[in-house]
Amino acid sequence: MKQSRGADLKNGALVVYEMVPSNSPPYICFVTLPGGSCFGSFQFCPTKAEARRSAAKIALMNSVFNEHPSRRITDDFIEKSVLEALASFNELMTVFQLLHWNGSLKAMRERQCSRQEVLAHYSHRALDDDIRNQMATDWVNREQNIPGALSRELASTERELDEARLAGKELRFHKEKKDILMLAAGQLGNMHSSNC
Repeated sequence: MKQSRGADLKNGALVVYEMVPSNSPPYICFVTLPGGSCFGSFQFCPTKAEARRSAAKIALMNSVFNEHPSRRITDDFIEKSVLEALASFNELMTVFQLLHWNGSLKAMRERQCSRQEVLAHYSHRALDDDIRNQMATDWVNREQNIPGALSRELASTERELDEARLAGKELRFHKEKKDILMLAAGQLGNMHSSNC
């Protein structure tokens, strides 16, 4: 439906499922929809198939509810929708949330970049591997300056991700944070193995 209305779907109509590695229940699965929204299994899932179904179920319910015509009937709903749209900007908002979380916005301010310059630079960039790699490198540097910073942030992020997942909330920001931190941990592991 979104594609027929002209929505920019970065992965086409592709729905991506990702299982959290685990050898025993509960199994957890994330599903990323074509528009970039991400949801996760929210029930206790004894099998991987059940985790995929649980993730698909919450994503479907959110998609159907968000697209259902009855949501557009009242003036109050329209006003709330406009406010939500202004507050979210989907991918762009996720990029700025990550830049703020990562300390990149503060660093840009210290380099005296104006708000307009930052907006102009990032408003035309999708959340891609380059941005993720830059942020992961920042976390590698942070870990080298403050040992344990990465593991503490990863533990905190995993707690936030689980709380949001179990509440059936949209997970893009939390999952991106975890992916960036895992990328940083991988980079640190590669540095340690090459130093041996």
